[in-house]
Amino acid sequence: MTETVRSADSTDSTESTTGPPGRRAATRPAAAGPAGRQRFALVAILLLTLLVDVWGIASTGWSNSFYASAVKSMAGDFTNFVFGSFDPAGVITVDKPPMGLWPQVLSTWIFGFHGWALLLPQVIEACAAVFLLHRTVRRWAGENAALLAALALALTPVAVTVNRSNLPDTLLTLLGVAAAYAVTRAVETGISSRSATKWLAQAAFWIGCGFLTKMLAAWMLLPALVLAYLVGRDTSWRRRLGDLAVAAGVLLASSLWWVALTEFWPGTKPFIGGSEDGTVWDLVIGYNGFGMLFGQSTGGGGNAVAGGEAGLLRMFGPQNGGQISWLIPLALCALLVAVVAGARRRSAPPAADVSRPSVDRSYRAGWLLWGGWLLVVMAVFSYQEVALPYYTILLAPAIAALSGAGLVVMWRQYREPSGTGWLLLPAAITLTAVWAWVVIARDTSWHGWLRYAVVALAAVAVLGLLAARRGPDSSRRMAGAVGVVAVMLAPAAWSTITALTSGRALATGDTFTAGPLPAVNMGGAPGMPSGPQVMTIMKTGELPSGRRIGAADLSAEQQRMLDYVRRNDGGAEISLAFEGGSVAASTYIINSDATVVGMGGFVGRDPVPMPNELDQWQRDGRLAFVFGYSDVKMSIGPFGPGGTERTKWVQQHCSVVPASAYGGTADPGAAKLRIPNFLGSSADTLYNCVRK
Repeated sequence: MTETVRSADSTDSTESTTGPPGRRAATRPAAAGPAGRQRFALVAILLLTLLVDVWGIASTGWSNSFYASAVKSMAGDFTNFVFGSFDPAGVITVDKPPMGLWPQVLSTWIFGFHGWALLLPQVIEACAAVFLLHRTVRRWAGENAALLAALALALTPVAVTVNRSNLPDTLLTLLGVAAAYAVTRAVETGISSRSATKWLAQAAFWIGCGFLTKMLAAWMLLPALVLAYLVGRDTSWRRRLGDLAVAAGVLLASSLWWVALTEFWPGTKPFIGGSEDGTVWDLVIGYNGFGMLFGQSTGGGGNAVAGGEAGLLRMFGPQNGGQISWLIPLALCALLVAVVAGARRRSAPPAADVSRPSVDRSYRAGWLLWGGWLLVVMAVFSYQEVALPYYTILLAPAIAALSGAGLVVMWRQYREPSGTGWLLLPAAITLTAVWAWVVIARDTSWHGWLRYAVVALAAVAVLGLLAARRGPDSSRRMAGAVGVVAVMLAPAAWSTITALTSGRALATGDTFTAGPLPAVNMGGAPGMPSGPQVMTIMKTGELPSGRRIGAADLSAEQQRMLDYVRRNDGGAEISLAFEGGSVAASTYIINSDATVVGMGGFVGRDPVPMPNELDQWQRDGRLAFVFGYSDVKMSIGPFGPGGTERTKWVQQHCSVVPASAYGGTADPGAAKLRIPNFLGSSADTLYNCVRK
């Protein structure tokens, strides 16, 4: 049975590898490489991925200004690079480990600091994830399932929008798929014990890299990976547990080396953004740990655009439905079919071929891997307090893999001459089309015609499948192909239309969503903008004050103020410190070489710099100007007290610079309408803090 082990470039016969778990063939004939059509299909999918992810990225500006500013600061100083400092002075880091930004820094070193240079690594990572998912699913469920999975991932709306941004989630997704590939290799039938251990250790390494990209978000994949290895590895329990012990060591080493580096760094280092005490441990356990699960109390920042009400149906709600849910019903159906088929197989008499259980073991491991990935991550995202829509990109590989394998399984059962399993494929197509109708109908003003196209194609496919049940194979294949188009049409349309029409405003801040923008509820707090006002800001990119949201070019007034600061900073290390957080300062960092600091971290709530630090900066001649609040009450932002103490210090130790001094005007827009910090600062007064 040596043919049961496939080489990296082997292909599978359609009949022997696309069946459901209960009828999976024991052998997989080896071949030199994929058939010509399959290879062409893979290349076409990769080119499609490249097209939708790279189209018009030069027009998206700097994407997330918080991370774009950090990349510029990291590119100019080694310590900033190591820690992920947001500002050029190295005062505070971003609220994530730096690995997700390192590829972008390397790109700017090669091509210069441009918006497209930040996004180029994202596009490469996205294409790599699609290719690696194909390779992973191919080893588990065959070539046809792999192609469908790759196509589904390439056209997942949230994946396209995130891949077209500078968010670290694209790299996290790639690392997760790499870990799944390694585990799939580790449980292959006939693999040597030494090779299996190496592959499992490699999976642990990739998850460790994921930890250094987005911390505990990567560890959500561990239950599925561990379960798949325990079930899929055909060896003694002692050996399996020993391999897991080795992998645990690799996981801890690859996850925590940067944490240890920050703890024992011999020189000065930035404050760890998002933490309360400046330590990585507080960031891991607090802001990026329990803070995500149960909500933030201090540090970091809130978000006006949330993921909807927590609960079992959050992934299907208005905020997330159009981003990730299109194929979830299909994926869950596929998982259910696999579970039922597996249960029936276990209750059946043992196979005469002693090698067959080993083949089924590795195949079953694939369902556990991708099913566990989907269920665990979806459960966490459904109930955690902080769950922005773009987080759901981490679900995309599992949904794609299960959908691809499920369609192939259902197709095989459809072609069975007896039984009722043939009804599964028409039912799955119908369910997917109905759900697409529901999602699109939530806002028919945004290409509402699409729901009619999906349902029409699904009806043609289902009727064709029913009519061709006993007909020629060509008719069945045609109906099946139409069914695949019906299933993929809605997410494909949302992805491509968004890619072709997205602009600078839609790619800034936390609005990384495909399709129509979700409704925003600011809670009706006094002075806060209404939902329609926030939506207008997002769609146009214009603040009530006339300024643009973060990462836009400096307005004429902002440029005049910066020129005034540069002329009068007296050579201070920090020319300008911004109250209102890093997002408020990002425009100045991106569009100038001035040393600008965003006080308080992401949205001004981190405890740095404290008044005593500001006092020290002033005594040492490090600080020149502060752009802050004219009223202490204004420093009590929409997400907490923020810089109240800093504002008091500034008003006591610095002098107000009249707007007329730099040719500016008052900013009545900020005073009349509190702008959420993720859109821009409501600070309104320039203070001269140069030591007299």
